[in-house]
Amino acid sequence: MTGGLPGRGALEGLRIADFSRVLAGPYATMLLADLGADVVKVERPGVGDDTRAWHPPADHDGTSTYFLSVNRNKRSVVLDLTTGTGLAQARALIAESDVLVENFRPGTMERLGLGHRRLQALHPGLIYCSISGFGSGEGAAIPGYDLLVQAVGGLMSVTGDAAGEPTKAGVALVDVITGLHASLGILAALRHRDATGEGQLVEVNLLASLLSAMVNQASAFAVAGVVPGRMGNAHPSIAPYETFPAADRPIAIAVGNDRQFAALADAVGDPGLALDDRFRTNADRVAHRAELRDLLTRRLAAAGADQWSAVLLAAGVPAGPVNSLDEAFGFARKLGLPGIVDIPTEPLSPPASAGEAQPEPSRQVANPIALSGTPARYRLPPPRLGQHTAEILNDLPTTVPTPVTTRSPR
Repeated sequence: MTGGLPGRGALEGLRIADFSRVLAGPYATMLLADLGADVVKVERPGVGDDTRAWHPPADHDGTSTYFLSVNRNKRSVVLDLTTGTGLAQARALIAESDVLVENFRPGTMERLGLGHRRLQALHPGLIYCSISGFGSGEGAAIPGYDLLVQAVGGLMSVTGDAAGEPTKAGVALVDVITGLHASLGILAALRHRDATGEGQLVEVNLLASLLSAMVNQASAFAVAGVVPGRMGNAHPSIAPYETFPAADRPIAIAVGNDRQFAALADAVGDPGLALDDRFRTNADRVAHRAELRDLLTRRLAAAGADQWSAVLLAAGVPAGPVNSLDEAFGFARKLGLPGIVDIPTEPLSPPASAGEAQPEPSRQVANPIALSGTPARYRLPPPRLGQHTAEILNDLPTTVPTPVTTRSPR
């Protein structure tokens, strides 16, 4: 298949026709683009991806930071899928692609003549990834919004204070998890195609992805019939494993075994805690977590979170302050871990006149996957709407538009 963005990567030569928008699909395709795939983002005329308009905040050009967060290393082509010409162009793009990713409402791609069965007959090696909110069966008509899935999928029931309201995560976490599952499914299907030449349908949905990601909480119900509830920042099976108020701000302490607890007791100046029958084992500490919390809170009030973090980490106790996002990036930088990267933008065309400012670099959050031989590369900033339409269409085989009666994607 054709590819062609410069620079080597683990997925170089792979082309992805990306019909997805908002978050789960674009996050999956951005991860694959970072690893070398040529991702062609198909967008609606005049509007593009919905998240282009989700601001504030926005960058200096008025593009929402939401859109920018999941669309680097992609090329944007505008296709009108409500017309025969646009559909013919879409089919030509798909014919030149290894992977198709879409997250329209179930049934939309079939109505457009771009469903999996039809395309599989024309393109047997195609990997077709379909992302939905609640599957393509009985839940097909339910809109797949992250907040809704966090609610009906049980995540909010275990998030928040016990005496407070059910609470959503601070980001669209279910979309991100689903995007990770989509990218994993695509890579597995590509591995199978490499061995057999056969493409296949990859289906992921938000609800099933969340239930899987609930891990120990979901297992508690599946295995033992336990329906967990909200516990604030505490852990249902480990103690102490939560946040505590220090003299200035909260500190997180994550004790995973008896040795770490003994080190904690010694570090806070009360080694007898580890010998107390109420706290000798983890099961004991879980049973008496309220008493333990009170004792530790009194000890931790003597110093600030940063000071305690240094003392506890030196003692081998996992601990750290509750950072703001700017502090979190600073912490990653201090540790030499990927944080923020700058991607040069393409110069203005025609060239800027004397004194005219050139576009500023696009600041992006680094890809967290470290590959020793084929690392993630940042080749292109998030595209302007339709920025690469002419370039992409000129590279496609000549097609004859086929009139098709269609309905607009929803």
